[in-house]
Amino acid sequence: MCTLAHRHSLHCILPPYILSRIAENGPPELRSKAIRALMIDPSIRLVRAATAGPVLGSVARLRSAAGNVPTPGPRRTIRDAGNRPEAPGATVVRREGDAATGDPAVDEAYDGLGATFALFWEAYRRNSIDDAGLPLDATVHYDQDYDNAFWDGTQMVFGDGDGELFNRFTLALDVIGHELTHGVTEREAGLAYVNQSGALNESISDVFGALVKQHALGQDAAAADWLIGEGLFTPQVAGSALRSMKAPGTAYDDPVLGKDPQPAHMDDFVRTNQDNGGVHINSGIPNRAFYLAATAIGGKAWDRAGTIWYNALLDPNVRPNTDFAGFARVTVDVAGRLYGPAGTEATAVAEAWSGVGVS
Repeated sequence: MCTLAHRHSLHCILPPYILSRIAENGPPELRSKAIRALMIDPSIRLVRAATAGPVLGSVARLRSAAGNVPTPGPRRTIRDAGNRPEAPGATVVRREGDAATGDPAVDEAYDGLGATFALFWEAYRRNSIDDAGLPLDATVHYDQDYDNAFWDGTQMVFGDGDGELFNRFTLALDVIGHELTHGVTEREAGLAYVNQSGALNESISDVFGALVKQHALGQDAAAADWLIGEGLFTPQVAGSALRSMKAPGTAYDDPVLGKDPQPAHMDDFVRTNQDNGGVHINSGIPNRAFYLAATAIGGKAWDRAGTIWYNALLDPNVRPNTDFAGFARVTVDVAGRLYGPAGTEATAVAEAWSGVGVS
């Protein structure tokens, strides 16, 4: 449900197939909103596919441990759209260093931006989205009962949800991390938002969205739930989250939303003309590969497993049209260069990709 035209590609957390199900099976007041979104959505996604490409900002390099670098900090600004379709919102409601406002959406957005900055800086020494201290802006209370959140190339935009199927979209920390990671991918590999490269684009956002949450909670790979968007569904929905990295295809099974369509293995790869070639669907395959690698390596997933995926994203061999197999080769190579070609990490990464049918 993305309604803004922008020179950058728009990346929405809610896939179009969920909107289609709401349009078909939802209550009347929600059907009309979903239909409106679906009428606008194809042109937005066509622009996204056409414009997605490399906007390279950082020199590709292996990064592992923190160095003696001065500590930067986030520069956050939160605006309130006042339930109008305006982004950025007209009213600044919280700036960097300001006290909490008491508005949950404002304060969750502020904290989520900070948690995402913290992961990328503390784990990978990346200074904001562009690695050059880009200010982190967000607009909350966007439009009426808006069921989505998106990164528009310059800021985050959050809807409040309809209250019937979806809660406010600032609730899920991993959603904020997911959307901001699209900005990192745009500036590094520029993965084209279509077919397998687009599914990789989505998966990388899920990976680092999950790591933002795990980093904030101090969880190791074994303790994490590996869910994306937990808390977005109201109790009326039969489901736990939008996606499961541990078990793709099991996140929800609901009379209105349908069943989670994500495959976990290449044997079940979905070939479709919808959703830019299934970018939100087939991302389940590389998602599970990361889960398998992270849990096999053990410890904090943002440490070794996350470092491998992050450096793969920076690697010059990952190009806009890189597919699953190409990215798998790079991750194995990076694991070998960082931790040794015969090490636990390289073996775990290779076995993870084999485990989802990517050789």
